[in-house]
Amino acid sequence: MTALTPSPARAAFLAEAAKRILMNDGGFGTEIQQLKLTEADFAGTLGLSHDQKGNNDILALTRPDVPAGIHRAYFEAGADIASVNTFSANRISQADYGAEHLVREINQASAGLARQVADEFAARDGRPRFVCGSVGPTNKTLSLSPDVNDPGYREIDWDFLVSVYQEQVEALVEGGSDFILIETVFDTLNAKAGIMAVRKAEAALGREIPIMLSMTLTDLSGRNLSGHTVEAFWHAVRHARPLTVGLNCSFGAQQLRPHVKVLSQIADAAIMVYPNAGLPNELGQYDELPEQTAALVREWADAGQVNVLGGCCGSTPAHIAAMARAVAGLKPRVIPTLPPVTRLAGLEPFTLAA
Repeated sequence: MTALTPSPARAAFLAEAAKRILMNDGGFGTEIQQLKLTEADFAGTLGLSHDQKGNNDILALTRPDVPAGIHRAYFEAGADIASVNTFSANRISQADYGAEHLVREINQASAGLARQVADEFAARDGRPRFVCGSVGPTNKTLSLSPDVNDPGYREIDWDFLVSVYQEQVEALVEGGSDFILIETVFDTLNAKAGIMAVRKAEAALGREIPIMLSMTLTDLSGRNLSGHTVEAFWHAVRHARPLTVGLNCSFGAQQLRPHVKVLSQIADAAIMVYPNAGLPNELGQYDELPEQTAALVREWADAGQVNVLGGCCGSTPAHIAAMARAVAGLKPRVIPTLPPVTRLAGLEPFTLAA
């Protein structure tokens, strides 16, 4: 097997994370919603057959000033990492908009925008800024049947999803992403397909592509939709040697507290957590103020449980700025060295001690 060129971004990231708690950016979709863009903004001059309003990812082609401006606002607020606006920039999700043929172009352009703004800020003060290509879960699941009358039915299969992800991953890296963030993992098998796609992309491109993994919980007991606990999820993906592992979206920081504690104790990788700004109200809006979110995430920092913090749905540049102020000067979590024992996972973890 041909040796891969190591990623210099991995070493740079870990060096920075050893000094301080790093900041990811915040919500992207909710920031776009605040702009009240029209169909013409989304559709541009692409001449697509479907309505494009709500297709946030395509703005990299039709209104590049929008994602660039959001990246800039988060860096101004203190972010060290830009998550590329490509959560749904895959063949499956873009098919809903008749834009699946533009997947590679969308990912390359969006990653390029984030890279340009990140480099602009790094040049200002010499502090490294990183770009992670966002890979969302799609609206399909490998683990569960969408038909209650046919539990064995699946809309897609493993090989297809791997190919979908590989197309996106390669374009994100070509566009300038340092890392691939497989996020909002509601189905652990989907995440494993994403990991396989990154490995295939590494072989195709001839270089290491560091992975970030982020699970989302669907109930307060601490499981994702495919039924895995936080610990079982980690056992299922640890072989990927992710740069970071963590939790995002789910609930607000208050509800994530026990699950962050568990993950911080068992993972020999950096921990990145970026919760929603509380729970949405009856109108689907987020009321948690920046200072409230910042106080909650500071508890994780005080307990030595996190290496990277950020925000998900409902969070704004003001939330990221408040978090950055709240944890300034606090020591980051020390990544533990774990004893070599057999760790397996079904829906629950199983550890076979030596």
